[in-house]
Formats: sequence, structure tokens, C-alpha cells
Amino acid sequence: MKNLKKLSEQVIVITGATSGIGLTTARRAAQRGAKLVLAARNEDALKQLTYELTKRGNEVAYAVADVGNMEDVRQIAHVAEERFGGFDTWVNNAGISIFGRHEDISLDDQRRLFQTNFWGVVHGSLVAVEHLKRREGGAIINIGSEVSDHAIPLQGMYSASKHAVKGFTDSLRLELEAENVPIAVTLVKPAAIDTMFLEHAKNYMDVEPKLPPPVYAPEIAADAILHAAENYKRDIFVGGAAKLASLGAQTAPRTMDAIMKRFGMSQQRSDTPARDREQNSLYRPGPDLQERMGHDGMVLESSLYTKASMNPGTTFALLVAAGFAVGALLTGRERPELEDRF
Repeated sequence: MKNLKKLSEQVIVITGATSGIGLTTARRAAQRGAKLVLAARNEDALKQLTYELTKRGNEVAYAVADVGNMEDVRQIAHVAEERFGGFDTWVNNAGISIFGRHEDISLDDQRRLFQTNFWGVVHGSLVAVEHLKRREGGAIINIGSEVSDHAIPLQGMYSASKHAVKGFTDSLRLELEAENVPIAVTLVKPAAIDTMFLEHAKNYMDVEPKLPPPVYAPEIAADAILHAAENYKRDIFVGGAAKLASLGAQTAPRTMDAIMKRFGMSQQRSDTPARDREQNSLYRPGPDLQERMGHDGMVLESSLYTKASMNPGTTFALLVAAGFAVGALLTGRERPELEDRF
């Protein structure tokens, strides 16, 4: 039995809270009355966001933290305990990517990515488990990716880190369930999302990277996270394309490989010459307090598949959504008529 409260009764910890999905989630959680503990590396952005939300009447605390450092993560929990007496949900959202071929990327950069994407999740989850066991329940929500279930070229180490996040999350869930501990452990797997993902990533290519279609709005991911904070779900795919990619990898791996070889590289390479490689957020905070980058193309503002998956009894809608997703993935093009459908 998972003891999950209404959002308005919860204290929620969010890492990577000053940009993209984390920022959108923080603002939407605040609108629904949750108390917040926000964590990120950029103290100025944290202060601005805290001021923004407290001015609207929300109760907010923040902690400057690099999730790759266990002591920083423990400090997040300490802030939550000092300010609110603890927390009910912990969202491990912080993450970053690197674009380029494996053989071109330095080992130091690859290790740094894993320190944030994987070890950050491990650190946050272990601290959250220790705390939530004392509170007799709560939720841990880890942000994976559609590439948790399949690999994508030119983001190989990012794919590897998200595979590792999935393996860790699934095994942690099993261990807690075997103990009958009432902690809900959810893995959220977004498709491509219009955030500052590209701006923060380190790029080894000779052109600027771009997101492979279809691209979804960060609000869809935020709503999935907040749904998991109130309602236990083992996995939530953000966007029908994410679910389709997972199904393809499980049931037709060679076909999925063929699709990735045909479209995977070209869909991540723009026609714009690459900026200075050192303009990234791999080792230091970058541009923050932006939810979206402004994708050069259509952004899907809703997902029928994700809505249906969070509301039982809508099998037909899921099938329809999957059908639309098949068409989008196989053609490799964004289709305007799909904006409100999958």
C-alpha cells in the first residue's frame, strides 16, 4: 500500500529545478499548493525562482547542490527537514547530454555525464529512501528517457546513463516492495521535450544538434511527474512516441536498429555550424529559468497516449495514439494534425 498524499498536502523535492522539465514541474506544483524544496547548481536562479513562487504565496526552500556529490544531496534533505520537517516526494530530474560519437568524446566528459545522470539519481534515491522509511511512505520519481529502453546514436553515453537509471530504479522498487515498504518508485520516460536540453549539452559535432521529432511540451512531462506524486505508477511514458520506441526495441529490435540507422543521426544534426564546444553546462551551471528553448518546428502541446495511460479504462484511446505514433516515427517527420492526439 503506497501512502501518497494530495499535492496540496505534500512537500516535494525537485532536483534540476531551475530549467526545463524541473522548472515547469516546480511552477505547476506550486500552482496546486505543494510546498517545495528546489535544488540546482545555479544559486542566483534558485533565489529568483524562490522569490517568484513565494511572492505568489507558496512556501519554498532551496538548496544549492550538484547531485553528483552525495554530501550536496544530503544537504537538500537537511534543508527540507529544517524548513518543513521533511518531504513526501523526491523527484530526481537533474540531467545533461553529450552529442558526438563515442570515439570522439573524452572519458572525463563521459564520466561527468554519468556522475550527474546516474549517480545523481542513485544519491537522491538513497537519501529519499532513508527519509521516507521514517515517514512511513512517499514517492520517489526518477526521470529516465525513451532511450532508457533503446539506444540512439550520437547520444550514446546519455543512452547508457538512462539505461542505468532504469536498471537502478527497477531494482530499487523490487527491494522496497520485498520489504513491504510503502514507497512508490516511478520511472518517467519522456520522448524529446522542448527544453534547454540542447543549450546545456556538450557538443562534439561540427554542427549544432537538434531534437529528433516528434517533440513534446515540457508541461506534459511535468503533469506526468505530478500525477505519479499522487497516484502510484510503475512507469509513465511521456508521449506516444516514447512508448512506441520502447515497444519497438522489445519486440522488433532489428527493425528498430534499422530505423535508428536510417534516421537517428540525420535527425539530430542541424544545418547550423557548431558553437564553441565550451559553451555547455556539463561542469558548471548554464542559462537557467527557461522552460523551453523554442524548438525550430512544431511542438506537440498534448499527448493522448500519456493522458490515457494515466487514466485507466481508455484502451481504445491508447491504441489510436499508438497508431499515430507509428506513423510519426516511421516517417521521421512532425505532422501538424497530430498536435492534440498522441
